[in-house]
Amino acid sequence: MSASPVRADAELVVLNTCTVTSAADDDVRHTINRVHRENPAARILVTGCYAQRAPDELAAMPGVSWVVGNSHKTQIAGIVALPTATPYHGEIHVGDIFAQHSFLSAPVDDAAGDRTRPNLKIQDGCNNRCSFCIIPFVRGRSRSSPADQVVEQVRHLAARYREVVLSGINLGRWGREPGSTMRLPDLLRRLLNETDVPRLRLSSVEPMDFSDDLLGLIAESPRIAKHVHAPLQSGSDRVLRRMHRKYRPRHYEDRVRRARRLMPDAAIGADVMVGFPGETDDEFEESRQFISGLPFTYLHVFTYSERPGTPAAESPDQLPIAVRKDRNRVLRELAAAKNLAFRQHMIGKTLSIVTLDRGALSDNFLKIDLDPQRPANQLMDVKIGSLTSNGLREFNLLQVL
Repeated sequence: MSASPVRADAELVVLNTCTVTSAADDDVRHTINRVHRENPAARILVTGCYAQRAPDELAAMPGVSWVVGNSHKTQIAGIVALPTATPYHGEIHVGDIFAQHSFLSAPVDDAAGDRTRPNLKIQDGCNNRCSFCIIPFVRGRSRSSPADQVVEQVRHLAARYREVVLSGINLGRWGREPGSTMRLPDLLRRLLNETDVPRLRLSSVEPMDFSDDLLGLIAESPRIAKHVHAPLQSGSDRVLRRMHRKYRPRHYEDRVRRARRLMPDAAIGADVMVGFPGETDDEFEESRQFISGLPFTYLHVFTYSERPGTPAAESPDQLPIAVRKDRNRVLRELAAAKNLAFRQHMIGKTLSIVTLDRGALSDNFLKIDLDPQRPANQLMDVKIGSLTSNGLREFNLLQVL
């Protein structure tokens, strides 16, 4: 890969990292090595979740001047501005992330950037302790952006964008801090009543947080995208228990089927993990059958990856990589079949879309090829004419069928 002109000339390179999988860690290390190779004089500051989890590991890498954990992220400007007589390699600024009780948010303009659909983070951290997940140890306890701040940010974004995506590490826990009386549906009602945002979309909400109130609000409001994404991880009760997930398959099924009853054409998606330690052939088949029987329109299928410091990583029952990959393939094929059936069902219907730089995204989370292409950042209705390889194509009287 050729060197980026920006990286090659930079005096300081800041890398914001993820550590949710071993592949994410590999990407970070490769990027650090590439940046240092392209520009040996640049000082590298590594921050984010990997920095919080393994600061010593990163500090030892060539070219890394600072490692700043999530606990000290707001101090980055001051850290790099401190005068140093001699550059110090691998300076670490990491503290107890569980001592962080306030919500830290980037300026709303940074959240928007040049994207057509800005992603506004309104919640951080997680109080769950899933046995496979490192997130609570690098993001800390659940914390919510104040309601007034969210309203003001969405009002600001609504002046420029047709769709705003609300996100968080555990979005459904917004407002759950001690003393708070507001919940996520209450916040959504404020946003609908106090801003002109044309469309809101929720990213991912844990199944136990998809209350009747929340599902009903999504279904009844034309300004909330008909899109339900609820992490599942496994359809096997025994595997869910070993994962320390807080719901059983019957609870999950109840929420998904209620969503489908309320919103017949909604997108319904899930995160699913394969190859969890000890997952037997019977447990995987139980999970596959459970997923097959539910009205999903897409799946995000992940292969289990050991995260140091998590209980699952200490299990002696790690599955062979080949078994994990094969199970991933099985569920991806199932997901593709479900998505195809859902897209076929949309042919001839009229869908609400938001236009992107290329194509569009429908209210129910489908990629739409436009004919002709319209300018980005418009909200409109289009009739669907046919399938594409991974989405749909707008109906056009002049199309050759």
